[in-house]
Amino acid sequence: MRLLTGVGVGPGDPELVTVKAVRVLREADVVFVPVLADGPEGPGRAEATVRAHLDGATIRAVRFALSDRGGRTAERLSAWDEAAQAVVAAFEDGAARIAFATIGDPNIYSTFSYLAQTVRALMPSVDVETVPGITAMQDLAARSGTVLAEGREVLALFPMTAGLDAYEQALASFDTVVAYKGGRFLPEMLAAVDKADRTGQTVFGAALGLPEEVVGAVGDLTPETVAEAPYLSTVITTARRRERGGAL
Repeated sequence: MRLLTGVGVGPGDPELVTVKAVRVLREADVVFVPVLADGPEGPGRAEATVRAHLDGATIRAVRFALSDRGGRTAERLSAWDEAAQAVVAAFEDGAARIAFATIGDPNIYSTFSYLAQTVRALMPSVDVETVPGITAMQDLAARSGTVLAEGREVLALFPMTAGLDAYEQALASFDTVVAYKGGRFLPEMLAAVDKADRTGQTVFGAALGLPEEVVGAVGDLTPETVAEAPYLSTVITTARRRERGGAL
């Protein structure tokens, strides 16, 4: 049997990797980690997390488009194909168990889904599994002391690649709104949160678990932080809660 497993390794803190994830990574014949196409030298966030738990002998980097900017471009499709071909080549070389490490969870806005689809097209006999990981919204909630949802409250997970108009609609429609991939939109997002009169219920997080981590209420962010927010930023806006159990 040939098994490809997408392993969620959390937002960046090596301590937020599950026991199962570590076991699967250690048992794999090859562990692939994504690196940003045309990005800076050195390990990416997923690779750095994996190397905290493995000696590195089985780790191989594959070029990947790690953001959603630009849509389905030829360069992006080519990167997916190259990564899938590397996985198939490893299987053909004798690997039986291959893991692909992805930040967060492999089933939530993850590069792994694209890789798995392409590998299956090239090698239909491959079985695919996933190991869940801690998400950025969970980590930010913990680090900022934020309760994501209570009682009947509805939580919406929103990618800012869906557009600012849709984000404003989400703020008007849901109790808690978690926005991912918002770095380049952060000034407009803060304006939308203020327009919805929800600034007091909103927190920001970036580089969670890393030395350059930023976590705090959006009203306390400096202009420099707003202007330089990275792509993988998270903004949580919760419901207004006035009394204990009020959402029950």
